[in-house]
Amino acid sequence: MKSLKTMLATTAICAAGAAHAVDLEVTHWWTSGGEAAAVAEFAKAFNEKTEHTWVDGAIAGSGGVARPIMISRITGGDPMGATQFNHGRQAEELVEAGLMLDLTDVAEAEGWRDIVHPVSLLDSCTIDGRIYCVPVNIHSWQWIWLSHDAFEKAGVAVPTNWDEFVAAGPALRAAGIVPLAMGNQAWQASGAFGVMTIAIAGQDAWLAVNQDKNAEVAAGPEYAKVFAAAAAAREMREGSNVQDWNQATNMVITGQAGGQIMGDWAQGEFQVAGQVAGEDYTCLPGLGVTEVISTGGDAFYFPKIDDPAVEAAQKELASLMLSKEVQVNFNLKKGSLPVRGDVDLAAANDCMKKGLAILANGNILPDANQTLSPDTQGQIEDLMTEFWADTSISAADAQARYADIIANAD
Repeated sequence: MKSLKTMLATTAICAAGAAHAVDLEVTHWWTSGGEAAAVAEFAKAFNEKTEHTWVDGAIAGSGGVARPIMISRITGGDPMGATQFNHGRQAEELVEAGLMLDLTDVAEAEGWRDIVHPVSLLDSCTIDGRIYCVPVNIHSWQWIWLSHDAFEKAGVAVPTNWDEFVAAGPALRAAGIVPLAMGNQAWQASGAFGVMTIAIAGQDAWLAVNQDKNAEVAAGPEYAKVFAAAAAAREMREGSNVQDWNQATNMVITGQAGGQIMGDWAQGEFQVAGQVAGEDYTCLPGLGVTEVISTGGDAFYFPKIDDPAVEAAQKELASLMLSKEVQVNFNLKKGSLPVRGDVDLAAANDCMKKGLAILANGNILPDANQTLSPDTQGQIEDLMTEFWADTSISAADAQARYADIIANAD
């Protein structure tokens, strides 16, 4: 039960926001069908439960396209009211430059540290003991999505792990089906490689490289297995001539592709298409090798704007985003897990329930965005783009370049 002090503090925040209605621009890169349905839940709650108005600032493309635009606006003196970033270090320099609103008063009044699970998500919002963002979901990269229709056409059983998926590749090809769907964007190639790393090299090796920046492990035998597997996988993706991740997901939905390594945001696309988990498609956490999820996802930051009414509206939105009702409504549409552990998700589908069970068991890893700087991430993405697109780059050469990046990582 909330203390009187907490209730009074929260009431004061809401009352301040109601004093003057604000049109609050919110920028994000959620533009696919499933993403648009999810972000609409935030807008609906803000418009209905406050005196303010959500002004949607969707930026088409991936986060890699949107983030530079967002950052340029903030540093150039044209800040939006709120903006999406991923959990981790993407907004670190903006916070250090004093350009982001301090949300510590809201977080303390509402007990965010007691309700955000895992608390490491809130730690990613915290610099020098102050809280600068609100985490809204847990998105894990650690999934492969499999089309039942594709495997039925190929005459093989739906795989239960990565080795079975690879073994089914020739049968899929023979049936005119692309084994592995993947869009032609850097973050997709890099993300798929990260998922393969955890499944093939193991969690300890991944942590040694991504958390401890151990270049010897990156150049060692565990990672050699991953690069060899990735070299085989890039042949499986031949014919996947799409750009965006949701286009690759659609290949799985329509049976044009056997599977896709993609985060659990893909669930939103299956949901919009009317497909049912366990009947039309299968989801395998950890590629069916090890049940693990990574605690990536999204958080919202609020650029400083010299207007008390705007600041009050920003804090109202931050509070709403973490409320029980909004957490449920948003995450059910998004396919992500809520950051609150005290909400009712009885309506969750099979895949979300798998993720919730893994989260409850504590088999979690940080996301690479929480451990590597944007610069290091960018270098890895550039390498993976080249490697997945050019079969003349050997696994050994790519591994050597990768190990050099890790050796100089910040």
